[in-house]
Amino acid sequence: MPDRDAAARRAARRAFVRAHHPDVGGDPEEFAAGLAELDRRSAGPDRFDAPVVVVVRPRGLRGVLHRIVRWRARRRRPPRVR
Repeated sequence: MPDRDAAARRAARRAFVRAHHPDVGGDPEEFAAGLAELDRRSAGPDRFDAPVVVVVRPRGLRGVLHRIVRWRARRRRPPRVR
């Protein structure tokens, strides 16, 4: 089930855009300021606090050989059963 807060924020943003978009007669500066305010409100304090995960992959010839071995392992099929 989708997050109700996220759905409410999307609905508020759509309503604001429908009412204040410059193509429907709104003021461009007011539109940009309103979008910035909506973005500021929707960005929670922990928006970018996810842990950083570093993936180390072998480079050079070792990396190429590693990728070939993995590719061959994926391509192997189980023997046919008769």
